[in-house]
Amino acid sequence: MQELLSKLIFARVIDELKKVKGGVGIDKLDDGALIPIGGNEFLVISIDSYTVNPPFFPGGSIGSLAAAGSLNDVIMMGGRPIAQLDSIVVEEGFPLDDLNIIVEDFLKILREEDVALIGGDFKVMPKGHIDRIVITTVALGRTSNPVVDEVKPGDKIIVSDYVGDHGAVIMLLQMGLGDRVEELSSGILKSDVKPLSRIIALMERYKGGIHASRDPTRGGLAGVLNEWAKSSGLVIVLEESKIPIRDSVERYSEMLGIDPLYLASEGVAVLSVDPAIAEEALEYMWKLGFENARVVGEVRSSERFKGYVLARTPVGGFRIIEEPRGELVPRIC
Repeated sequence: MQELLSKLIFARVIDELKKVKGGVGIDKLDDGALIPIGGNEFLVISIDSYTVNPPFFPGGSIGSLAAAGSLNDVIMMGGRPIAQLDSIVVEEGFPLDDLNIIVEDFLKILREEDVALIGGDFKVMPKGHIDRIVITTVALGRTSNPVVDEVKPGDKIIVSDYVGDHGAVIMLLQMGLGDRVEELSSGILKSDVKPLSRIIALMERYKGGIHASRDPTRGGLAGVLNEWAKSSGLVIVLEESKIPIRDSVERYSEMLGIDPLYLASEGVAVLSVDPAIAEEALEYMWKLGFENARVVGEVRSSERFKGYVLARTPVGGFRIIEEPRGELVPRIC
């Protein structure tokens, strides 16, 4: 995907048009864009399309996913979401009852987050011209404390919760194991899709101390950390035993030959934090309700492993966490 985008779009847009002057755009491959609006404030904008299969899953639906996903992209850049637009395209014959549930799931997230729905579009495509439903959302926010990814040597890597839940749920459903996995039917294992608005308080409290933040959607934790390592020319070293992964996610991933570090999360933040405030920030995250937050690694300088992500295994050795190649689980979000 990165190679395709580079050739198709990034290489064909001149540098002067990759951002609004004074802001951030596709010159930085972050979760969104920043446009200066005066008074040291920025408009934060993010756009994404959602095509999850199946459209309903334990813990949510494509509606809740579309609403929360774009809000989280704004939040990860330090923005407070204020408004959203949506574009819904459905296949002819799509059940109206299902569409009502999806739209209600979407609106429920916006109501709970006090985010206005200010516009949108709706289209129906002939049967067979689209696979059921696609939702595109644009989220708008504002901030005077933008977070643009720039990891630094010594930074501590913090994850806010268990990783891989959403990807594991979709993986099991796509493999036809939904009725055979007790953790799914009992609700023990479900998608983690949710807005990350509570973390805004952390970003405002430790302004300047959070050097990068992402939600690990496509490509999972491995994808985010590889992007940071390659863009910075640094090495990120993980402590594998400290990464919060549910036993069920680890067990089924191992059974199916998939590394859970590559599975998507839809309600998790990954932060690169100044070491001087890392422990204090972690304790504050616990107070905010992120009780599973953990320091899972650190950023280091290394000529030998420049641009790599390494994981220290429980037995003391190291393995290379390669960048994602292709999609382990298609149509997850």
